[in-house]
Amino acid sequence: MHPAVKPAVFIASLLPLAWLVWGAVANTLGPNPAEALIRGTGDWTLRFLCLTLAITPLRHWFSQPALVRLRRMLGLFTFFYGVLHFLCYAWLDMGLVLPDILTDIAKRPFILVGTAALLLMAPLAATSFNRAIKAMGGKRWQALHKAIYAVVLLGLLHFFWMRAAKHNFGEWSVYAGIVAVLLGDRLLRSRRKA
Repeated sequence: MHPAVKPAVFIASLLPLAWLVWGAVANTLGPNPAEALIRGTGDWTLRFLCLTLAITPLRHWFSQPALVRLRRMLGLFTFFYGVLHFLCYAWLDMGLVLPDILTDIAKRPFILVGTAALLLMAPLAATSFNRAIKAMGGKRWQALHKAIYAVVLLGLLHFFWMRAAKHNFGEWSVYAGIVAVLLGDRLLRSRRKA
């Protein structure tokens, strides 16, 4: 892998945040900037989750094992945008009032599953470093990081319920199709190895 690839991917991964911040400063996010920020950070969380899951199939399909070097960074950006998504909701929607946030999470299933996905991502982000892998041991680390599959399914459910209110499932169907291909590839490969 060319040495410039990782820095380029890092910078490209920050562009969605730069676009959202610029939109907020320049007042170009539409009539409801708070909703645009909440939805924008949520969309990018799901996109980065798909990109992270795509690394393994892509390295097999195109015989590019070096792609695995990008997976950790993309996974951390997934968590980063997930945290931003939650913070935008907690601040712009709920005014950072903790009792109201907790009541809202318990009351609305789509927020509950989104919060559960973020909480599942936290230990993955915290153990994504070489020292954590050595401390846990490879097998336990791999078992923990399989939680990414639960995260993506919860993320899809969160997005589905959020769009269900407006009966708008077109974009959700695209993400669901991508996830089905990525998880289906893993399932096929594990069956071939068995």
